[in-house]
Formats: sequence, structure tokens, C-alpha cells
Amino acid sequence: MYKRKPEIVVLSDIHLGTYGCHARELQNYLESIEPETLILNGDIIDFWSLKKSTFPQSHIRILDTLIQMAYEGTKIYYITGNHDDVLRQLSSFSMGNINLRDKLILNVDQKKYWIFHGDVFDTSITITPLLAKIGGISYDWLIKFNRLVNKWRLKMGKGRISLSKSVKSGVKRAITFINDFEKIIISKAIQQGYHYVICGHIHHPVIKNISTSKGKTIYMNAGDWVENLTSLEYFDGEWTIYEYDDLDFQIKNPKLDIKSHKSILRNNKPSEIKNIINL
Repeated sequence: MYKRKPEIVVLSDIHLGTYGCHARELQNYLESIEPETLILNGDIIDFWSLKKSTFPQSHIRILDTLIQMAYEGTKIYYITGNHDDVLRQLSSFSMGNINLRDKLILNVDQKKYWIFHGDVFDTSITITPLLAKIGGISYDWLIKFNRLVNKWRLKMGKGRISLSKSVKSGVKRAITFINDFEKIIISKAIQQGYHYVICGHIHHPVIKNISTSKGKTIYMNAGDWVENLTSLEYFDGEWTIYEYDDLDFQIKNPKLDIKSHKSILRNNKPSEIKNIINL
């Protein structure tokens, strides 16, 4: 089977253990790549919604695949998020190629990266955690209904739609929240001198080159595998957003829908990941 070999892949907000997780699609994606480094940037297993009925064999298979990737040489960093914060008490754990962390600083091709999930900058999580969990349950039910709608649409030869995404895009408070979330993180990254900052949490895939009077940075978000089915990929000095499309995806020769957001870095040197610092 043909496999692409990106140097770094970042996945976020998979939410294994929920109805919204697109495990089959993610399995297809994982089987199509062979990265040097895989960064799982939080909310990979959703312990808030974890039940036997919502953790089927397809979700277990994802975990098996990740373990197999680590066994075959891929270095995996599992960064904890708010839905898997129970793992934070083990955040210095390492075994072979699998490393559990709260956040990372990486030096990649002489550029400094700050990588974390992002929930620490979400006041709805830090101030009102109970309301956040209630909201998470409601969101899961909306996603469950959305999946039924999309099954019908795919049978009719139509593409997916995201009801939650549509609701968010029509609510000014949600748009303001995303903007505020990004501004806070970007400001902190520039203040601390990071060339790149990578987050998850808000399910909003993007690459932004930001310049202010105080400095500049590149902000990236890997999106999720509930609504957007996206990841970040780094190859030959360039970052791109990968977007899964079920209508044209072929495992042996996957067709990529690469968005036009691209990083500034372009060089011919292979990626070198070193000086890993655990915060």
C-alpha cells in the first residue's frame, strides 16, 4: 500500500468515545501516512463521554493503529486536553516512541514551536467547568444527529454538512470567542518569542501569519475529526492543512484537498526535530 511520508503530522480533537468521532475516516487517513513524528494535540480520548456503548471496535482500532505506528518508528507525542485531562497526572510518562505531555516546545529547522491544546486559555473551562461539561454533552447529541443527516446525504451523493459549524458561524458570540481565543494565544506566543504556536480545542483549522508592532508568529490549529476532519502536515519545509473528503478518498493513492494556507518556511533541508523541552 502506498503511504505518504510527511515529516510531522498534527491531529487534534479526535474525541474517541463519542458519537461524533469519525473513526472510520481517521483510520483511512492513518493507514495512508507514515510520519516521522505524530503530535496528538489534546482531546484524543473523550473521558467526559466515555461509555462502553460509545467506544466501539472502530475506536479501539484507532488506538491499536497508533501503537503500531509507534512500534514501526513514528515518534508520538500525546498532549493532554480538557476532555482527557485525567491523563495530566501522568504527563511525564514515556514508553518507547510514545510520550505523554501537557505541552511541548520543539525546535524544528531552527524555528521555535509552542504546542499545546489551548483549553488553559478558555475561561468557560477554567471558570465554569461544570457548565462546560454540560455543554459538551449537548454538543455530542447535536453531532449524533448530524451524523444521521450526513449518512443520508452521502447515500444521495452529496457532501457532508456540519450543523454545529453552521450554528457557530451564525452566532456572534461564538465568532468573538474564536477571535479572542486566537488573539490571546498569538499575543502570548509573540511575547515569549515563539516562531510558531500550534493549538487545538476550538475545532477551527487554520494557518495564520501574524505580524504586530511587538513581533510576529505563525498561528496554526489542526482542527478536529468531529466536524472538519483535518490535520496539519509538515513536509519539505512547508506546512499545509489536510482535509479529508470521503467522496474522493482512495486508500492506495489518497487525493489531497490542500488549502492555500501555507507557511513561510521553504528550504531543501530535511526536517530536524531536536531540543525537546517539557513544560
